[in-house]
Amino acid sequence: MVKRTRMTMAQALIKFLENQYIALDGFEERFVESVLGVFGHGCVVGLGEALEKRVNDIRFIQGHNEQGMAHIAIGFAKQNNRRKIIPCISSIGPGALNMVTACGTATANRIPLLVLPGDTFATRQPDPVLQQVEFPESYSTTVNDAFRSVCRYWDRVNRPEQLMTAMIHAMRVLTDPANTGAVCVALPQDVQGEAYDYPDYFFQKRVWHIERVPLTESQIERTVDLITASEKPLIVCGGGVRYSESGIELLRFAEDFNIPISETQAGKSCIRWDHPLNLGGVGVTGGKAANMIAKDADLIIGVGTRFSDFTTSSKWGFRNPNVKILSINICSFDAIKMDALPVIGDARISLHEIRKALKKRKYTTKYKDEIALAKQEWESQVDEFYSAEVTGTYMPQTRALGEINHFMRSKDVAVGSAGSLPGDMQRLFRPGQINTYHMEYGFSCMGYEINAAVGVKMADPNREVYAFLGDGSFLMLHSEIYTAIQEGIKINVMIFDNSGWGCIEDLQNSKGINTFGTVFNKRNPKSGELDGPIAEINFAKIAEGYSAKAYTITSVRELRRALKNAKQQTKTCVFDIKVMPKSMTPGFESWWRVGVAEVTKSKAGKEAYADMQKHIAEARDY
Repeated sequence: MVKRTRMTMAQALIKFLENQYIALDGFEERFVESVLGVFGHGCVVGLGEALEKRVNDIRFIQGHNEQGMAHIAIGFAKQNNRRKIIPCISSIGPGALNMVTACGTATANRIPLLVLPGDTFATRQPDPVLQQVEFPESYSTTVNDAFRSVCRYWDRVNRPEQLMTAMIHAMRVLTDPANTGAVCVALPQDVQGEAYDYPDYFFQKRVWHIERVPLTESQIERTVDLITASEKPLIVCGGGVRYSESGIELLRFAEDFNIPISETQAGKSCIRWDHPLNLGGVGVTGGKAANMIAKDADLIIGVGTRFSDFTTSSKWGFRNPNVKILSINICSFDAIKMDALPVIGDARISLHEIRKALKKRKYTTKYKDEIALAKQEWESQVDEFYSAEVTGTYMPQTRALGEINHFMRSKDVAVGSAGSLPGDMQRLFRPGQINTYHMEYGFSCMGYEINAAVGVKMADPNREVYAFLGDGSFLMLHSEIYTAIQEGIKINVMIFDNSGWGCIEDLQNSKGINTFGTVFNKRNPKSGELDGPIAEINFAKIAEGYSAKAYTITSVRELRRALKNAKQQTKTCVFDIKVMPKSMTPGFESWWRVGVAEVTKSKAGKEAYADMQKHIAEARDY
């Protein structure tokens, strides 16, 4: 006779979550220790009741914006190399929909995120309820169907016993390195409180094993044949190197055969920046060293990368007419991109086995001094950007970044996501220890930075965490500063205020378009246009309103003094750094394809369209 326990669906869900574990390389740890939530009528008497009773040991953390708290969860999961998550609970309607953007962020970046939005009544008896949107074409549709397009798995629990299959499949996706991303399990508010006699085995400790599957002999042979036929290959180190913890193996691979390494945003800091073979960022936001070597390489070896347009310079960056692509990836969907020879497997074990086979062939590249010269020239340029002279009222953005980078300890973590800073940081930033560079650039979601920094600090409480963001990103979402204050979490928020969306202004100007709608000007009463004086914002005062420690910074001296003072603080610090507009880094031997106007009266616009057509003709078609 199967032993059963009667409890509500919400109580069963919490009890199930607290018994989930993950195992890799013989190390086992709990997958869920906390939940984030913003309570409303769609969850407070269901999941809220289950959490309030404290029959479990899962800690509740109060969020203050549903998107913000979900980005906290993403930052936490990413910093934990996808082996821990924080589920996110919301009410119905607008509270639920606030998490859709975060789900897009998680899925684009292959980060596990479990969202548990409240839903309308399964019985439909009180309909339409408060915050319900009705869809005449299908009464079974609710706003939570919006999650379908941004989630790797979606379900709705319309009966309490459906929870069991829903959560088993949710965990299947959340713990799958090849297919992870956002998971949505919608929870009708009436069903949350309904009871069922759940079998006790549903609540037993469940260990989800991540296996390092070895390559087949035929895979190894094909891969070795392709590499040995190349003379000047280039490695592209992606986020999969980080999540599989294969940085050491990648470095051995590169050193044994003298293969230079380039980095994606997600792969940066897997290899020390100062290693002689590490040429730094590649692609649109890459540096000159990596992009020059990429231009002539006859083989691109992608490891754990999905070859986004920023990595490949919109498929234009690899310009050797005979170039081949090799892609080592756990996900077959990513491995075949760029018409690559796919090697489907864990990065660490794949590199190890391929390295052994290559050594038997006594392979080495034919690089001479190209790698060293390219790196030396580029690092000299980085030094120049970091020491840029202050000639106006405010610092150049690259000088401010350099001052902070020099000040940070080797174990401190840098967090970023959107605007011009990701370009400056991939090109210039010199991380300290391994995995201290945390950049979300799959979705480049403005507003991620502060929230993710809170998650990173929760994952690594003994490190200082610095969130790098522009004034535009700060205005998008900063409510979780309050969560940090509430939880006693210290993060350092570095706001680079250039009075607008600087990188987008730079983009429009580069395509022959005058500045329009990208600078934070006041409305001019005479012209009726947004061309009045700058609408200055005192971000330090906003931070003080949260009871954070705040600094207003207009000079190098003030920045240095503030950095030292912040080290003594125990609560969140916010730096309002006024920087010169248009003082970010330019592109280096790269191109980004955007939709340039085919018909325009602007001479510069016509030239931009002709330039786009020229690059398209030179780029790969797939």
